Amino acid sequence: MILGAIDITQLLSLLAFNRDEPMLFTSGLFWVLFLLFLPVYSLLKSRRKKMMLFVIAFSLYFFYKSSGIFFLLLVATSFFDWWVAQFIESSKNRTERRTALTVSLVFSLGILLFFKYSNFVMWNFEALIKGNFQPLDLIMPVGVSFYTFRTISYVVDVYRGKIQPVDDYIDYLFFLSYFPCLVAGPIVRACDFMPQLRENKPATREMIYGGLFLVMLGILKKAVFADYIAQYNNIAFGNPSGYTGFELLMAVLGFTMQIYCDFSGYSDMAIGLGSIMGFDLGINFNYPYRSLNVTEFWRRWHITLSSWLRDYLYIPLGGNRKGRARQYVNLMVTMLLGGLWHGAAWTFVVWGAGHGIALCVHKICKPWLDCIESTRPTRFVSWLLTFCFVAFLWIFFRASSFHAAGQIISGIFTDFEWAYVRVFIERRSTWCLMLAIIFGLHFVPRRIWDKLRDRFIDAPWWLKLVIFIFLVQLVLQFASATVQPFLYSKF
Repeated sequence: MILGAIDITQLLSLLAFNRDEPMLFTSGLFWVLFLLFLPVYSLLKSRRKKMMLFVIAFSLYFFYKSSGIFFLLLVATSFFDWWVAQFIESSKNRTERRTALTVSLVFSLGILLFFKYSNFVMWNFEALIKGNFQPLDLIMPVGVSFYTFRTISYVVDVYRGKIQPVDDYIDYLFFLSYFPCLVAGPIVRACDFMPQLRENKPATREMIYGGLFLVMLGILKKAVFADYIAQYNNIAFGNPSGYTGFELLMAVLGFTMQIYCDFSGYSDMAIGLGSIMGFDLGINFNYPYRSLNVTEFWRRWHITLSSWLRDYLYIPLGGNRKGRARQYVNLMVTMLLGGLWHGAAWTFVVWGAGHGIALCVHKICKPWLDCIESTRPTRFVSWLLTFCFVAFLWIFFRASSFHAAGQIISGIFTDFEWAYVRVFIERRSTWCLMLAIIFGLHFVPRRIWDKLRDRFIDAPWWLKLVIFIFLVQLVLQFASATVQPFLYSKF
Protein backbone atom coordinates (compact mmCIF):
# COMPACT_ATOMS: atom_id res chain seq x y z
CA MET A 1 0.00 0.00 0.00
CA ILE A 2 2.82 2.40 0.86
CA LEU A 3 4.60 1.57 -2.39
CA GLY A 4 1.36 2.14 -4.30
CA ALA A 5 0.85 5.50 -2.61
CA ILE A 6 4.41 6.52 -3.41
CA ASP A 7 4.00 5.47 -7.05
CA ILE A 8 0.74 7.39 -7.38
CA THR A 9 2.30 10.45 -5.77
CA GLN A 10 5.28 10.29 -8.12
CA LEU A 11 2.98 9.81 -11.11
CA LEU A 12 0.84 12.79 -10.16
CA SER A 13 3.99 14.85 -9.65
CA LEU A 14 5.25 13.81 -13.09
CA LEU A 15 1.94 14.74 -14.73
CA ALA A 16 1.62 18.07 -12.91
CA PHE A 17 2.97 21.39 -14.19
CA ASN A 18 6.63 21.99 -13.40
CA ARG A 19 7.84 25.52 -14.15
CA ASP A 20 11.43 24.34 -14.56
CA GLU A 21 10.55 21.45 -16.90
CA PRO A 22 7.88 22.47 -19.42
CA MET A 23 6.72 19.65 -21.67
CA LEU A 24 8.00 20.11 -25.21
CA PHE A 25 8.50 17.82 -28.19
CA THR A 26 11.91 16.80 -26.82
CA SER A 27 10.38 15.56 -23.57
CA GLY A 28 10.23 11.82 -23.06
CA LEU A 29 6.87 12.27 -21.32
CA PHE A 30 5.41 13.87 -24.43
CA TRP A 31 6.28 10.89 -26.61
CA VAL A 32 4.89 8.43 -24.07
CA LEU A 33 1.63 10.39 -23.94
CA PHE A 34 1.55 10.80 -27.73
CA LEU A 35 1.93 7.05 -28.25
CA LEU A 36 -1.04 6.57 -25.91
CA PHE A 37 -2.92 9.38 -27.65
CA LEU A 38 -2.48 8.12 -31.21
CA PRO A 39 -4.52 4.87 -31.13
CA VAL A 40 -7.41 6.60 -29.36
CA TYR A 41 -7.26 9.40 -31.92
CA SER A 42 -7.35 6.84 -34.74
CA LEU A 43 -10.44 5.19 -33.28
CA LEU A 44 -12.22 8.54 -32.91
CA LYS A 45 -11.08 10.07 -36.21
CA SER A 46 -14.29 9.21 -38.09
CA ARG A 47 -16.45 10.59 -35.26
CA ARG A 48 -15.57 14.23 -35.76
CA LYS A 49 -17.03 15.80 -32.62
CA LYS A 50 -15.62 13.19 -30.25
CA MET A 51 -12.27 13.37 -32.02
CA MET A 52 -12.16 17.15 -31.63
CA LEU A 53 -13.04 17.03 -27.93
CA PHE A 54 -10.34 14.41 -27.35
CA VAL A 55 -7.68 16.40 -29.23
CA ILE A 56 -8.70 19.62 -27.45
CA ALA A 57 -8.32 17.91 -24.08
CA PHE A 58 -4.89 16.60 -25.05
CA SER A 59 -3.85 20.00 -26.43
CA LEU A 60 -4.98 21.88 -23.33
CA TYR A 61 -3.15 19.39 -21.12
CA PHE A 62 -0.06 19.84 -23.30
CA PHE A 63 -0.36 23.62 -22.80
CA TYR A 64 -0.94 23.12 -19.08
CA LYS A 65 2.25 21.09 -18.83
CA SER A 66 4.07 23.88 -20.67
CA SER A 67 2.53 26.95 -19.01
CA GLY A 68 0.45 25.89 -16.02
CA ILE A 69 -2.85 27.57 -15.28
CA PHE A 70 -2.36 29.92 -18.22
CA PHE A 71 -3.99 27.31 -20.46
CA LEU A 72 -7.21 29.01 -19.29
CA LEU A 73 -5.97 32.19 -20.96
CA LEU A 74 -5.91 30.36 -24.27
CA VAL A 75 -9.49 29.16 -23.69
CA ALA A 76 -10.62 32.71 -22.83
CA THR A 77 -8.89 34.18 -25.90
CA SER A 78 -10.40 31.57 -28.19
CA PHE A 79 -13.94 32.15 -26.91
CA PHE A 80 -13.67 35.94 -27.03
CA ASP A 81 -12.29 36.05 -30.57
CA TRP A 82 -14.76 33.41 -31.76
CA TRP A 83 -17.61 35.58 -30.44
CA VAL A 84 -16.08 38.79 -31.88
CA ALA A 85 -15.82 37.17 -35.32
CA GLN A 86 -19.47 36.14 -35.11
CA PHE A 87 -20.44 39.69 -34.19
CA ILE A 88 -18.38 41.23 -37.00
CA GLU A 89 -20.04 38.95 -39.55
CA SER A 90 -23.58 39.63 -38.29
CA SER A 91 -23.21 43.40 -37.92
CA LYS A 92 -23.91 45.62 -40.92
CA ASN A 93 -22.69 48.76 -39.19
CA ARG A 94 -19.15 49.64 -40.25
CA THR A 95 -18.40 51.49 -37.00
CA GLU A 96 -19.54 48.52 -34.92
CA ARG A 97 -17.46 46.13 -36.99
CA ARG A 98 -14.37 48.31 -36.71
CA THR A 99 -14.89 48.77 -32.97
CA ALA A 100 -15.21 45.01 -32.47
CA LEU A 101 -12.00 44.42 -34.43
CA THR A 102 -10.19 47.07 -32.39
CA VAL A 103 -11.37 45.56 -29.10
CA SER A 104 -10.20 42.13 -30.24
CA LEU A 105 -6.77 43.44 -31.23
CA VAL A 106 -6.39 45.36 -27.96
CA PHE A 107 -7.39 42.28 -25.97
CA SER A 108 -5.03 39.88 -27.78
CA LEU A 109 -2.09 42.26 -28.08
CA GLY A 110 -2.65 43.54 -24.52
CA ILE A 111 -2.13 40.05 -23.12
CA LEU A 112 0.97 39.55 -25.27
CA LEU A 113 2.42 42.95 -24.34
CA PHE A 114 1.79 42.41 -20.63
CA PHE A 115 3.53 39.07 -20.36
CA LYS A 116 6.30 39.77 -22.82
CA TYR A 117 7.15 43.44 -22.45
CA SER A 118 6.11 44.63 -18.96
CA ASN A 119 9.58 44.19 -17.49
CA PHE A 120 11.22 45.58 -20.65
CA VAL A 121 9.18 48.80 -20.41
CA MET A 122 9.81 49.11 -16.67
CA TRP A 123 13.56 48.50 -17.09
CA ASN A 124 13.78 51.31 -19.63
CA PHE A 125 11.65 53.62 -17.50
CA GLU A 126 13.83 52.84 -14.50
CA ALA A 127 16.92 53.72 -16.53
CA LEU A 128 15.43 57.11 -17.33
CA ILE A 129 14.47 58.01 -13.78
CA LYS A 130 17.44 56.23 -12.14
CA GLY A 131 15.11 54.22 -9.92
CA ASN A 132 15.42 50.82 -8.28
CA PHE A 133 13.19 48.53 -10.32
CA GLN A 134 12.56 44.98 -9.28
CA PRO A 135 11.37 42.83 -12.21
CA LEU A 136 7.95 41.21 -11.99
CA ASP A 137 7.99 37.47 -11.46
CA LEU A 138 6.02 36.70 -14.61
CA ILE A 139 5.68 33.27 -16.21
CA MET A 140 5.24 33.94 -19.91
CA PRO A 141 2.89 31.32 -21.35
CA VAL A 142 4.85 29.18 -23.80
CA GLY A 143 3.87 29.99 -27.38
CA VAL A 144 1.71 33.01 -26.48
CA SER A 145 3.12 34.94 -29.45
CA PHE A 146 2.23 32.19 -31.89
CA TYR A 147 -1.37 31.56 -30.90
CA THR A 148 -1.90 35.32 -30.56
CA PHE A 149 -0.81 35.87 -34.16
CA ARG A 150 -3.07 33.02 -35.30
CA THR A 151 -6.15 34.40 -33.59
CA ILE A 152 -5.43 37.93 -34.86
CA SER A 153 -5.18 36.68 -38.44
CA TYR A 154 -8.53 34.90 -38.03
CA VAL A 155 -10.42 37.95 -36.75
CA VAL A 156 -8.81 40.25 -39.32
CA ASP A 157 -9.61 37.85 -42.17
CA VAL A 158 -13.26 37.68 -41.05
CA TYR A 159 -13.35 41.50 -40.90
CA ARG A 160 -11.88 41.72 -44.41
CA GLY A 161 -14.40 39.21 -45.70
CA LYS A 162 -11.72 36.72 -46.73
CA ILE A 163 -13.21 33.88 -44.69
CA GLN A 164 -16.51 33.06 -43.04
CA PRO A 165 -16.50 32.90 -39.24
CA VAL A 166 -16.48 29.47 -37.62
CA ASP A 167 -20.01 28.60 -36.49
CA ASP A 168 -19.09 26.09 -33.79
CA TYR A 169 -16.89 27.30 -30.94
CA ILE A 170 -15.46 23.79 -30.51
CA ASP A 171 -14.08 24.00 -34.05
CA TYR A 172 -12.32 27.25 -33.28
CA LEU A 173 -10.94 26.02 -29.95
CA PHE A 174 -9.58 22.98 -31.81
CA PHE A 175 -7.86 25.27 -34.32
CA LEU A 176 -6.31 27.62 -31.77
CA SER A 177 -5.23 24.96 -29.27
CA TYR A 178 -4.03 22.36 -31.79
CA PHE A 179 -0.92 21.10 -30.01
CA PRO A 180 1.53 20.47 -32.92
CA CYS A 181 1.65 24.20 -33.74
CA LEU A 182 0.86 25.57 -30.28
CA VAL A 183 4.32 26.16 -28.80
CA ALA A 184 6.41 27.60 -31.65
CA GLY A 185 4.29 27.56 -34.77
CA PRO A 186 4.08 27.24 -37.65
CA ILE A 187 1.59 30.12 -37.67
CA VAL A 188 -1.14 28.23 -39.51
CA ARG A 189 -4.09 30.37 -40.60
CA ALA A 190 -7.74 29.46 -40.20
CA CYS A 191 -8.34 29.80 -43.95
CA ASP A 192 -5.88 26.93 -44.52
CA PHE A 193 -6.72 24.80 -41.47
CA MET A 194 -10.51 24.95 -41.07
CA PRO A 195 -11.37 23.39 -44.48
CA GLN A 196 -9.21 20.39 -43.54
CA LEU A 197 -10.99 20.12 -40.19
CA ARG A 198 -14.41 20.25 -41.84
CA GLU A 199 -13.48 17.58 -44.39
CA ASN A 200 -11.86 15.43 -41.67
CA LYS A 201 -10.21 13.14 -44.19
CA PRO A 202 -8.29 10.14 -42.81
CA ALA A 203 -4.53 10.29 -43.02
CA THR A 204 -3.14 8.41 -45.99
CA ARG A 205 -0.21 6.01 -45.78
CA GLU A 206 1.97 8.67 -47.43
CA MET A 207 0.91 11.28 -44.86
CA ILE A 208 1.54 8.98 -41.90
CA TYR A 209 4.98 7.71 -42.91
CA GLY A 210 5.94 10.99 -44.57
CA GLY A 211 5.05 12.67 -41.28
CA LEU A 212 7.13 10.14 -39.35
CA PHE A 213 10.05 10.87 -41.68
CA LEU A 214 9.71 14.60 -40.90
CA VAL A 215 9.46 13.96 -37.17
CA MET A 216 12.63 11.87 -37.24
CA LEU A 217 14.42 14.52 -39.32
CA GLY A 218 13.33 17.16 -36.80
CA ILE A 219 14.62 15.06 -33.89
CA LEU A 220 17.94 14.64 -35.69
CA LYS A 221 18.23 18.40 -36.26
CA LYS A 222 17.22 19.37 -32.74
CA ALA A 223 18.28 16.63 -30.33
CA VAL A 224 21.52 15.69 -32.10
CA PHE A 225 22.87 18.63 -34.10
CA ALA A 226 21.42 21.74 -32.42
CA ASP A 227 21.78 20.56 -28.82
CA TYR A 228 25.34 19.31 -29.31
CA ILE A 229 26.76 22.37 -31.03
CA ALA A 230 24.85 24.58 -28.56
CA GLN A 231 27.11 23.43 -25.73
CA TYR A 232 30.17 25.24 -27.10
CA ASN A 233 28.12 28.17 -28.41
CA ASN A 234 26.66 28.80 -24.96
CA ILE A 235 30.09 28.80 -23.33
CA ALA A 236 31.64 31.16 -25.88
CA PHE A 237 28.73 33.61 -25.93
CA GLY A 238 28.61 33.50 -22.14
CA ASN A 239 32.25 34.60 -21.78
CA PRO A 240 33.41 36.24 -25.04
CA SER A 241 36.42 37.89 -23.41
CA GLY A 242 37.88 34.46 -22.67
CA TYR A 243 38.10 33.34 -26.30
CA THR A 244 40.18 34.27 -29.30
CA GLY A 245 38.80 35.79 -32.48
CA PHE A 246 38.77 32.47 -34.33
CA GLU A 247 37.00 30.72 -31.47
CA LEU A 248 34.39 33.48 -31.37
CA LEU A 249 33.93 33.27 -35.13
CA MET A 250 33.29 29.55 -34.83
CA ALA A 251 30.75 30.23 -32.08
CA VAL A 252 28.94 32.67 -34.38
CA LEU A 253 28.92 30.11 -37.20
CA GLY A 254 27.84 27.49 -34.68
CA PHE A 255 24.89 29.57 -33.51
CA THR A 256 23.97 30.34 -37.11
CA MET A 257 23.53 26.62 -37.70
CA GLN A 258 22.16 25.92 -34.23
CA ILE A 259 19.20 28.27 -34.53
CA TYR A 260 18.37 26.86 -37.96
CA CYS A 261 18.50 23.24 -36.74
CA ASP A 262 16.64 24.14 -33.55
CA PHE A 263 13.75 26.01 -35.14
CA SER A 264 13.45 24.11 -38.41
CA GLY A 265 13.75 20.91 -36.37
CA TYR A 266 10.78 21.96 -34.26
CA SER A 267 8.85 22.91 -37.41
CA ASP A 268 9.63 19.53 -38.97
CA MET A 269 8.31 17.78 -35.86
CA ALA A 270 5.18 19.94 -35.72
CA ILE A 271 4.41 19.52 -39.42
CA GLY A 272 5.20 15.81 -39.22
CA LEU A 273 2.87 15.28 -36.24
CA GLY A 274 0.16 17.17 -38.09
CA SER A 275 0.68 14.96 -41.14
CA ILE A 276 0.43 11.78 -39.05
CA MET A 277 -2.91 13.10 -37.77
CA GLY A 278 -4.11 13.92 -41.29
CA PHE A 279 -3.45 17.68 -41.41
CA ASP A 280 -1.25 19.62 -43.81
CA LEU A 281 0.44 22.44 -41.85
CA GLY A 282 2.37 23.74 -44.85
CA ILE A 283 6.07 24.58 -44.93
CA ASN A 284 7.99 26.85 -42.59
CA PHE A 285 11.60 26.66 -43.81
CA ASN A 286 12.95 26.36 -47.33
CA TYR A 287 16.75 26.14 -47.04
CA PRO A 288 17.18 29.81 -45.98
CA TYR A 289 20.99 29.73 -46.02
CA ARG A 290 20.94 29.13 -49.75
CA SER A 291 19.60 32.67 -50.25
CA LEU A 292 21.38 35.03 -52.63
CA ASN A 293 20.00 38.19 -50.96
CA VAL A 294 18.19 39.22 -47.79
CA THR A 295 14.82 39.49 -49.52
CA GLU A 296 15.13 35.85 -50.57
CA PHE A 297 16.26 34.92 -47.07
CA TRP A 298 12.99 36.20 -45.61
CA ARG A 299 11.03 34.25 -48.19
CA ARG A 300 12.76 31.09 -46.99
CA TRP A 301 13.22 31.69 -43.23
CA HIS A 302 10.24 31.18 -40.88
CA ILE A 303 7.89 31.50 -43.84
CA THR A 304 4.68 31.59 -41.81
CA LEU A 305 5.95 34.50 -39.69
CA SER A 306 7.37 36.53 -42.58
CA SER A 307 4.16 36.08 -44.59
CA TRP A 308 2.13 37.04 -41.50
CA LEU A 309 4.15 40.22 -41.01
CA ARG A 310 3.71 41.00 -44.71
CA ASP A 311 -0.07 40.46 -44.77
CA TYR A 312 -1.05 41.89 -41.38
CA LEU A 313 1.54 44.63 -40.84
CA TYR A 314 3.50 45.63 -43.94
CA ILE A 315 0.58 45.72 -46.40
CA PRO A 316 -1.85 47.46 -43.96
CA LEU A 317 0.85 50.11 -43.40
CA GLY A 318 0.73 50.78 -47.14
CA GLY A 319 3.24 48.24 -48.45
CA ASN A 320 4.72 49.51 -51.69
CA ARG A 321 1.55 51.31 -52.80
CA LYS A 322 2.42 54.78 -51.52
CA GLY A 323 5.77 55.53 -53.10
CA ARG A 324 9.36 54.47 -52.54
CA ALA A 325 10.00 56.51 -49.41
CA ARG A 326 6.89 55.18 -47.69
CA GLN A 327 7.77 51.63 -48.75
CA TYR A 328 11.15 51.88 -47.03
CA VAL A 329 9.52 53.29 -43.89
CA ASN A 330 7.01 50.42 -43.90
CA LEU A 331 9.82 47.88 -44.28
CA MET A 332 11.74 49.38 -41.38
CA VAL A 333 8.69 49.50 -39.11
CA THR A 334 7.82 45.89 -39.97
CA MET A 335 11.31 44.59 -39.30
CA LEU A 336 11.77 46.66 -36.14
CA LEU A 337 8.55 45.24 -34.71
CA GLY A 338 9.53 41.81 -36.02
CA GLY A 339 12.79 42.09 -34.13
CA LEU A 340 11.05 43.21 -30.96
CA TRP A 341 8.59 40.33 -31.32
CA HIS A 342 11.51 37.92 -31.03
CA GLY A 343 12.58 39.28 -27.67
CA ALA A 344 12.09 42.13 -25.21
CA ALA A 345 15.59 43.61 -25.55
CA TRP A 346 17.23 46.32 -27.63
CA THR A 347 19.59 43.77 -29.15
CA PHE A 348 16.60 42.21 -30.91
CA VAL A 349 15.57 45.65 -32.14
CA VAL A 350 19.03 46.10 -33.66
CA TRP A 351 18.76 42.67 -35.25
CA GLY A 352 15.44 43.63 -36.81
CA ALA A 353 16.74 47.06 -37.85
CA GLY A 354 19.73 45.45 -39.56
CA HIS A 355 17.47 43.26 -41.64
CA GLY A 356 15.18 46.20 -42.38
CA ILE A 357 18.08 48.30 -43.66
CA ALA A 358 19.32 45.39 -45.78
CA LEU A 359 15.88 44.91 -47.33
CA CYS A 360 15.69 48.61 -48.17
CA VAL A 361 19.20 48.63 -49.65
CA HIS A 362 18.40 45.57 -51.74
CA LYS A 363 15.25 47.18 -53.16
CA ILE A 364 17.14 50.41 -53.91
CA CYS A 365 19.94 48.53 -55.68
CA LYS A 366 17.74 45.93 -57.41
CA PRO A 367 17.62 47.75 -60.81
CA TRP A 368 21.43 47.67 -60.96
CA LEU A 369 21.73 44.18 -59.50
CA ASP A 370 19.36 42.81 -62.14
CA CYS A 371 21.75 44.05 -64.82
CA ILE A 372 24.55 41.81 -63.51
CA GLU A 373 24.83 38.58 -65.44
CA SER A 374 23.89 35.55 -63.37
CA THR A 375 26.96 33.34 -63.38
CA ARG A 376 28.37 30.91 -60.86
CA PRO A 377 30.94 33.43 -59.54
CA THR A 378 28.34 36.20 -59.17
CA ARG A 379 25.87 33.84 -57.48
CA PHE A 380 28.60 32.65 -55.13
CA VAL A 381 29.55 36.21 -54.18
CA SER A 382 25.87 37.06 -53.64
CA TRP A 383 25.41 34.00 -51.47
CA LEU A 384 28.59 34.66 -49.46
CA LEU A 385 27.67 38.29 -48.76
CA THR A 386 24.14 37.32 -47.74
CA PHE A 387 25.27 34.47 -45.50
CA CYS A 388 27.96 36.57 -43.78
CA PHE A 389 25.50 39.41 -43.21
CA VAL A 390 22.84 37.09 -41.74
CA ALA A 391 25.44 35.37 -39.53
CA PHE A 392 26.76 38.75 -38.36
CA LEU A 393 23.30 39.87 -37.25
CA TRP A 394 22.78 36.61 -35.37
CA ILE A 395 25.41 37.96 -32.95
CA PHE A 396 22.92 40.56 -31.69
CA PHE A 397 20.15 37.97 -31.62
CA ARG A 398 22.17 35.64 -29.38
CA ALA A 399 24.32 38.01 -27.29
CA SER A 400 23.05 38.84 -23.82
CA SER A 401 23.86 42.55 -24.20
CA PHE A 402 25.40 45.14 -26.51
CA HIS A 403 28.58 44.88 -24.48
CA ALA A 404 28.81 41.13 -25.10
CA ALA A 405 28.01 41.62 -28.81
CA GLY A 406 30.72 44.28 -29.01
CA GLN A 407 33.25 41.96 -27.39
CA ILE A 408 32.47 39.22 -29.91
CA ILE A 409 32.72 41.53 -32.91
CA SER A 410 35.86 43.18 -31.60
CA GLY A 411 37.45 39.82 -30.82
CA ILE A 412 36.78 38.46 -34.30
CA PHE A 413 38.30 41.48 -36.04
CA THR A 414 41.17 42.31 -33.68
CA ASP A 415 42.21 39.00 -32.10
CA PHE A 416 42.01 36.59 -35.02
CA GLU A 417 44.98 34.27 -35.39
CA TRP A 418 45.16 31.39 -37.86
CA ALA A 419 47.37 29.50 -35.44
CA TYR A 420 44.30 28.58 -33.40
CA VAL A 421 42.58 26.88 -36.33
CA ARG A 422 44.43 23.59 -36.08
CA VAL A 423 44.21 23.50 -32.27
CA PHE A 424 40.48 24.20 -32.35
CA ILE A 425 39.79 21.49 -34.93
CA GLU A 426 41.85 18.94 -32.97
CA ARG A 427 40.18 19.73 -29.65
CA ARG A 428 36.64 20.03 -31.01
CA SER A 429 36.77 17.61 -33.91
CA THR A 430 33.25 16.22 -33.34
CA TRP A 431 31.82 19.73 -33.06
CA CYS A 432 33.53 20.79 -36.31
CA LEU A 433 32.36 17.63 -38.05
CA MET A 434 28.77 18.27 -37.00
CA LEU A 435 28.96 21.87 -38.19
CA ALA A 436 30.29 20.71 -41.56
CA ILE A 437 27.55 18.07 -41.86
CA ILE A 438 24.81 20.59 -41.09
CA PHE A 439 26.25 23.02 -43.59
CA GLY A 440 26.59 20.36 -46.25
CA LEU A 441 23.12 18.88 -45.75
CA HIS A 442 21.64 22.35 -46.14
CA PHE A 443 22.74 22.32 -49.78
CA VAL A 444 21.43 18.87 -50.64
CA PRO A 445 18.84 19.45 -53.41
CA ARG A 446 15.21 19.15 -52.37
CA ARG A 447 14.59 16.40 -54.93
CA ILE A 448 17.03 14.17 -53.05
CA TRP A 449 15.24 14.80 -49.73
CA ASP A 450 11.95 14.02 -51.47
CA LYS A 451 13.39 10.75 -52.82
CA LEU A 452 14.67 9.79 -49.35
CA ARG A 453 11.22 10.50 -47.90
CA ASP A 454 9.52 8.42 -50.60
CA ARG A 455 11.93 5.53 -50.07
CA PHE A 456 11.32 5.69 -46.32
CA ILE A 457 7.56 5.57 -46.96
CA ASP A 458 7.97 2.50 -49.17
CA ALA A 459 10.50 0.77 -46.89
CA PRO A 460 9.39 -2.35 -44.96
CA TRP A 461 8.43 -1.91 -41.33
CA TRP A 462 11.57 -3.58 -40.03
CA LEU A 463 13.80 -1.13 -41.90
CA LYS A 464 11.82 1.79 -40.50
CA LEU A 465 12.35 0.32 -37.05
CA VAL A 466 16.10 -0.06 -37.61
CA ILE A 467 16.36 3.57 -38.75
CA PHE A 468 14.37 4.71 -35.72
CA ILE A 469 16.55 2.71 -33.30
CA PHE A 470 19.66 4.15 -34.95
CA LEU A 471 18.25 7.66 -34.45
CA VAL A 472 17.54 6.96 -30.78
CA GLN A 473 21.12 5.76 -30.35
CA LEU A 474 22.40 8.98 -31.92
CA VAL A 475 20.26 11.05 -29.57
CA LEU A 476 21.52 9.11 -26.55
CA GLN A 477 25.13 9.31 -27.75
CA PHE A 478 25.17 13.08 -28.20
CA ALA A 479 22.63 14.10 -25.57
CA SER A 480 23.72 16.93 -23.28
CA ALA A 481 23.37 16.69 -19.52
CA THR A 482 20.02 18.49 -19.65
CA VAL A 483 17.44 18.71 -22.43
CA GLN A 484 17.87 22.02 -24.23
CA PRO A 485 14.62 23.98 -24.62
CA PHE A 486 13.53 25.09 -28.08
CA LEU A 487 14.91 28.58 -28.69
CA TYR A 488 11.69 29.84 -30.25
CA SER A 489 9.40 28.48 -27.53
CA LYS A 490 10.15 31.60 -25.46
CA PHE A 491 9.25 33.99 -28.27
